[in-house]
Amino acid sequence: MPQLADPHFTRAVVLMIEHGDNGSFGLIVNQPSDLRAAQLLASLEIPWHGAASEMVWAGGPVQPNTGWVLHEPVAGLDEGDPRGTVEIHAGLVLSTSPDKLRALAAAPPRRLRLLLGYSGWGPGQLAAEMARGSWLHAAPAPDLVFDTPADAMWHSALRTLGVDAENIVQSRGVH
Repeated sequence: MPQLADPHFTRAVVLMIEHGDNGSFGLIVNQPSDLRAAQLLASLEIPWHGAASEMVWAGGPVQPNTGWVLHEPVAGLDEGDPRGTVEIHAGLVLSTSPDKLRALAAAPPRRLRLLLGYSGWGPGQLAAEMARGSWLHAAPAPDLVFDTPADAMWHSALRTLGVDAENIVQSRGVH
């Protein structure tokens, strides 16, 4: 919501990966960084075989040195070792292991997003922020995550809820 004061989350679209009694974990999917995938992977001594223009994205302010790979399902990626990859939603897969990163860098799928850092909330924190009206919840959508330009993603996410950003009232309660 526009009234959320944290600059990390201004017009952020967060893909929630896990939400429960012990806290919440998500990845901001609409904040590109200044870093290219080839630069990041070269620093890890992993060859990048994708587009030179592929960006690294800022997944959130927590532990910006941690990496995550959000991608479409890839046939054969889990052969022999399914660890390090989890399906978040139909068409949305999260890989976290260095071996999966190497495999994805060697043959990047069309829909892929490399992210650094994550967004995290302690027990009850996100629920309290939602109760204050700081966040809206929409269904995950691969088209939104992978095919919508970053600067249009927030508005597009709101439209999936039938909300026009220009009509958002920045308060809570009945008016």
